[in-house]
Amino acid sequence: MNPSSFETILYSVEDGIATITLNRPDKLNAFNTRMRDEVIAAFDATDADDAVRAVIVTGAGRAFCAGADLSSGGNTFDYKDRGDASREEHKVGDVYRDGGGLVTLRIFRSLKPVIGAINGPAVGVGVTMQLPMDIRLASTQARFGFVFARRGITPEAASSWFLSRVVGIQTALEWCYSGRVFDAQEAHRERLVRSLHEPDDLLPAARALAREFADNAAPVSVALTRQMIWRMAGAEHPMMAHRVDSRAIQARGQSADVREGVSAFLAKRPAVFPDTVSKNMPTFYPWWDELPFE
Repeated sequence: MNPSSFETILYSVEDGIATITLNRPDKLNAFNTRMRDEVIAAFDATDADDAVRAVIVTGAGRAFCAGADLSSGGNTFDYKDRGDASREEHKVGDVYRDGGGLVTLRIFRSLKPVIGAINGPAVGVGVTMQLPMDIRLASTQARFGFVFARRGITPEAASSWFLSRVVGIQTALEWCYSGRVFDAQEAHRERLVRSLHEPDDLLPAARALAREFADNAAPVSVALTRQMIWRMAGAEHPMMAHRVDSRAIQARGQSADVREGVSAFLAKRPAVFPDTVSKNMPTFYPWWDELPFE
């Protein structure tokens, strides 16, 4: 899918920063299967483009994402009953893969840093899709809600793995049991978001953070670091991290990036890193075993 054909999101790249904007403002950016496919395609595009050094995700209009599009009524989540052809291609045995999970797993695999700029209400998949983003900044007008139990369903988008790692089990369970919508101040206090910003200051703050990543860090090192830290969050023993660390240090230690980084430091000048994720990822990457659904 080419970004020029996107209908539910906007995609732009400027000075090494890609911005993905959920763009159904008349529907409060409600999530549907088209948006699912386009967000996945957008992250395919950011990974494939060596000019992209960081990614920002935000929403158009007054909402970030109001959750799943409920226009189908009570059978919105009954994929078998709906006979949705776009769901059939993601069927494994008798299980229809959750669309939000397809998105979060794609963000999880991103080779570029991902910053969420949460500009307004974000509930259901609108909040769970944020969890694999590395850093979340929020407008003071943002609202959040893990409302699944109030709709008779369960958390999705792999949030049962992500949420407790972000905010801890106690807070995760309270939010999911109650299904209540809470304000940006609570999200900040419980560390769901890094910082709060006045609405007009949100995107500039996100871009300033992305600029820091884009201007100062080696892309291959960032790609490896992102996957190392996320995947080690569930490791059973630090030895698993040691095995990966050792390979990464050895591979990077022999790279042109290291020679440039050290030379630039000694010369007190900005580094210009030559390696790219499309050509210079080390041979041990990816080091994990792929699961059947991936």
